[in-house]
Amino acid sequence: MSQNSSVTAIDSPIHPIFKPLFFVVIIAALVYIGFALSADLANTSALSFIPFMMLSAALFVALGFEFANGFHDTANAVVTVIYTNALSAPSAVGLAGVANFLGVLSASGMVAYGILALLPVELILNVGSSQGFAMVFALLLAAIIWNLGTWAAGIPASSSHTLIGSIIGVGLMNRLLTPAGLVSSSVNWDQAIKVGKALLFSPLLGFVLAGMIFLLCKVLFARKPELFEPPEGTQPPPLWIRSLLVASCAGVSFVHGSNDGQKGMGLIMLVLIGIVPMAYSLNKTMDATEVHSFAVLSEKTAHILSPAEVALDLPKSRQALTEYLQGSGTVEQVLPAVAAVEMNLSRAATQYQTFDKVPVEAVHDLRNDTYLISACLKRLKKDGALSKLSDSDQKTIQASSASLDQTTQFIPTWVKVAVALALGLGTLVGWKRIAVTVGEKIGNRPMNYGQGFAAQVSTIAMIGAADVYGLPVSTTHVLNGSVAGTMTANKSGLQWGTIKRILYAWVLTLPAAMTLSAALYWLFMEFI
Repeated sequence: MSQNSSVTAIDSPIHPIFKPLFFVVIIAALVYIGFALSADLANTSALSFIPFMMLSAALFVALGFEFANGFHDTANAVVTVIYTNALSAPSAVGLAGVANFLGVLSASGMVAYGILALLPVELILNVGSSQGFAMVFALLLAAIIWNLGTWAAGIPASSSHTLIGSIIGVGLMNRLLTPAGLVSSSVNWDQAIKVGKALLFSPLLGFVLAGMIFLLCKVLFARKPELFEPPEGTQPPPLWIRSLLVASCAGVSFVHGSNDGQKGMGLIMLVLIGIVPMAYSLNKTMDATEVHSFAVLSEKTAHILSPAEVALDLPKSRQALTEYLQGSGTVEQVLPAVAAVEMNLSRAATQYQTFDKVPVEAVHDLRNDTYLISACLKRLKKDGALSKLSDSDQKTIQASSASLDQTTQFIPTWVKVAVALALGLGTLVGWKRIAVTVGEKIGNRPMNYGQGFAAQVSTIAMIGAADVYGLPVSTTHVLNGSVAGTMTANKSGLQWGTIKRILYAWVLTLPAAMTLSAALYWLFMEFI
């Protein structure tokens, strides 16, 4: 796309009324976050100076990652409406911010905890240790460094790839630093392969789907040739076309918030669990009925997996579960261990009735036991160890697994608001550099209205599907692939210099992020 054709559109000034409104929104969000966090901490023992500073620093770094994420991925959502003159740049960015905010608030948390499942089990169980904090800071700082570097070069690199690479780097270094004779894990490779496939195939599917949608539009709207004309100067498109583009832009921003916004949420929860376990280890919003159901399902699962009397040797059972997740245990060893820990969870839930009544000294073990059982049940199902059970028994175990996840896999509303704010601010500060690359340097000819609509619908479909399955995908790569797909379908030609730069960043992101995070993790463990 010719840069001169959109100079006015992309450089449109912000209306004066939006500046004070912008600051009001920021202040309101910060006030809400402050009050909500204070309320959560009110029922816990007061934080001493060092834990308070660690909590502040960790939250700052985690939100810094989401801020940098806004440079890259959120900027992609506004490209099509700006370069087709459907909205001015400030209006498009404002719309994207609102839709992102709503998308983040609607997030289920599946993607957040799906990413955390990549981490070594011993790091998750000991997140409050120096090792756990070194992990969190190393992978977040590595992701921020790479995101800022690619943003400065105007390359639409993937924050998802960056974060996944950082997690893998920390996991591998954790394995290398483990003393000889001790069992440790590096990365949950089954989950890594699952996530890798989603990241690899989503832009390719977006390319194909966008091209097909564009060609379908040509058939359905054959009598509306104006849909397939590029914008003229700064003239906005007809109202019906403008409505399609604006609605699809909002849709891309919404699904971006619901997927990408979760990538920092899980890490923020790890930080909160490590520093303030009493407030955030267990889901205190579960009522007595839900906790009773948790207890009943845990007891039933224990008897299904170990029909004989369950022996409550908790230390050995926990060790067996950990080793199974690390890859060194067997199914025969883990089934009675799962039954023992499940029975203990059932008795604890029956005793306390609600999780806000769990005493401080019991929170850590209860949270870790819940995590271990949930992860082991998923692993047993994957290994086929539950396939011989009756359908009713399998349904009971599935219900118990869902109840376990509800107990630990939750995201407080204030965390979602904080992430949404960080994403929005990142978009406002750095959106233009990436938007110019996507809007002007992928195709040889200007993007027409039909191409913008097809690319956005394809992106909504791909990211929406990923949300359903709890998989992280890259808005950047899906939208770039979709734009390239419409350019190919329209025979507009591609600027291969830009395509190569994007592909180089796509290939280099994983090893670069892995190297950075591994080096930082080693540095923190060695000297701090």
